[in-house]
Amino acid sequence: MARIELAPEVLDDFDRFFDHIAQHDPGAAPQRIGEILEAVQILTHSPLIGRPVKGGKRELVIGRASRGYVALHHYVAAIDTVFVLAVRSQREDGYQREA
Repeated sequence: MARIELAPEVLDDFDRFFDHIAQHDPGAAPQRIGEILEAVQILTHSPLIGRPVKGGKRELVIGRASRGYVALHHYVAAIDTVFVLAVRSQREDGYQREA
């Protein structure tokens, strides 16, 4: 079973989501972030799930529509660890920083 490590920048992504969601549905932000974290747990059993992107990374699609997110991740088999590098809303155009 692979281990999951969140890059420190992912917390910035969560802050951005929290601020945005709080403007439209203040009580939903903690639950929404919890749903993202829960969905990422699939990577412990299937670290190569998701669509491949450049640099050997992959994107895990989580949810859909206004509740949809994409988690950019990279699996390092030698240490059996999945590094979650960034998370964005499906409606955002790209990631906030180059991961």
